Amino acid sequence: MIRAEHHQADALRLALLSWKHLTNPIIEAQSVHKTFKDHDVLNGLDLQVEPGSVVGLLGANGAGKSTLIKCLLGLQRIDSGSVQLFGEDSWDLSARSKAKLGYVPQEVKLYPWMRVKDTTAYIGEFYETWDEKLVDELIDRWSLRPDACVSTLSGGELQKLGLTVALGHRPDLLILDEPAAAMDPAARREFVNTILDPVSDDPTVLFSTHIMSDLELVATHIAYIEDGRIVLWDRLENLQRRMKRVRLHAASEFPPSFSWPGALRTQVDGCDAVLALPDVDEPVIASMRSQWKADVFVEDLNLEDIFLELHDGTAV
Repeated sequence: MIRAEHHQADALRLALLSWKHLTNPIIEAQSVHKTFKDHDVLNGLDLQVEPGSVVGLLGANGAGKSTLIKCLLGLQRIDSGSVQLFGEDSWDLSARSKAKLGYVPQEVKLYPWMRVKDTTAYIGEFYETWDEKLVDELIDRWSLRPDACVSTLSGGELQKLGLTVALGHRPDLLILDEPAAAMDPAARREFVNTILDPVSDDPTVLFSTHIMSDLELVATHIAYIEDGRIVLWDRLENLQRRMKRVRLHAASEFPPSFSWPGALRTQVDGCDAVLALPDVDEPVIASMRSQWKADVFVEDLNLEDIFLELHDGTAV
């Protein structure tokens, strides 16, 4: 098989960017740089998130997702640029702004000697807005045992407890870094169905996960990070509407150099070609048919397909 892949990354992905002018973004990062041992993990990253958005943060392992989240929360200091939450510098957030945050890291670490009910009671003392009724409802819904010692909880149960205490004060901004990785599929679905209900009336969520089916249920926007920069930002519905897989079958073989303007990926195998392409319309299809004397078939893509096409073109 002859395979030719064309990654016109910056030209295509920058064309997909649809930044809006945001008067009061709840998250604002500008020209952020963060380096570890001469490796640029964040490389001039820009991100703006308006209140009420549920943003799915996607990217390959090592793309900078967790580092970005830690910099947003002020857990790591950036080298240059600026990061703000609620209009304040993330490195120097006021107590008032910190009280509006909910965060669940990849690995939830709580006091192992405490019982579940003691953990929630202890953390609740730090928040004026702590909703004990909500916390009890979540403990019951997620089948946590109030008298269970934290050290005896499974990985999935520990994540559920971490989510419970992150949601207990009804945060204005909820930041999740692979929050359901240790949960089974049924528990993840329950988590997704639950997660937006307990948050504030105008919830804002930044949700990093590799489980695309979770994001498709809740996300309003998708941010794709690559090489330490946000290279794609769009509403989820727009992204799914625009991105297509196009299959061509011609009477004669395609040349190995076959390509199409704007394609993320091109794969050639004799008389067959596959493209991952945004903004496929009738004029584009007609042009393909005419230029290559080919039958053209257009396929919709789900979010996982789109991620794979953006990542390395393995979805065919």
